[in-house]
Amino acid sequence: MLNRPKKSLGQNFLHDQNILKIIVKQGNIKNNDQVLEIGPGTGNLTAHIISQKPKKIFLIEKDKVLSNELKKRFESKVEIITNDILEISSDFYKNKNFIIFGNLPYNISTKILTQFCLDEFLLVTKLVLMFQKEVADRIIAKVNTNKYGRLTILANWKFNIKKICDVSPNSFFPKPKVQSSILEFLPKKKKFLIKDPKNIGKVTNVFFSQRRKMIKKPINILFKKSFDYSKFNINPFDRPQNISIEKYFEITKEFENSLS
Repeated sequence: MLNRPKKSLGQNFLHDQNILKIIVKQGNIKNNDQVLEIGPGTGNLTAHIISQKPKKIFLIEKDKVLSNELKKRFESKVEIITNDILEISSDFYKNKNFIIFGNLPYNISTKILTQFCLDEFLLVTKLVLMFQKEVADRIIAKVNTNKYGRLTILANWKFNIKKICDVSPNSFFPKPKVQSSILEFLPKKKKFLIKDPKNIGKVTNVFFSQRRKMIKKPINILFKKSFDYSKFNINPFDRPQNISIEKYFEITKEFENSLS
């Protein structure tokens, strides 16, 4: 079978027409928009995107067999990049303002989103992305909950996030064993000023690599000199999940100041 899904690539092809229509409607594509679709697979969503007549459509598909099939099916209507999304250079995103769609492979979805959050060259009008529900719940989690973590903070630094809907396993072939969720990401017009996005990546990584430990341990790793807990109204005996998103931004700024 030519389009047999590859488990190694986390392929689950979305075929539910109602869900496909919801995704495209959420994109609100205009004639002058540039669209990027990640992992188009058999092109079910691509066909709906084309019907909205955007200015330009880019597809990133790692699977060479599927990439060739997409070229045959859509010809000059799309530009296909046969590559791993995680291997795409930041230069590709320069001077483009994308609407990005993606039924993201479960096995790399968190890496993709983290890359988007930390890539300073990525300009988007919006992202409409599908995740395993458990991952989506982590992205939109509230402080003081067990799902709250690094992904919550990174995503909410750059984007305003809204859950669109959950998606049943019956909407895919093959059926995954878990539910999925569609999230919309709108770039913040005014995000907290951090000199280098890699620093918020580092701070959150140090904190949440030992999420059950008290925060005095990651603080001591990040700050070689004394740290004024009272300045941030936090307690050294708190756990990482007890610290608000905004506090992590402030701690990152303090970390950057300590480097200079």
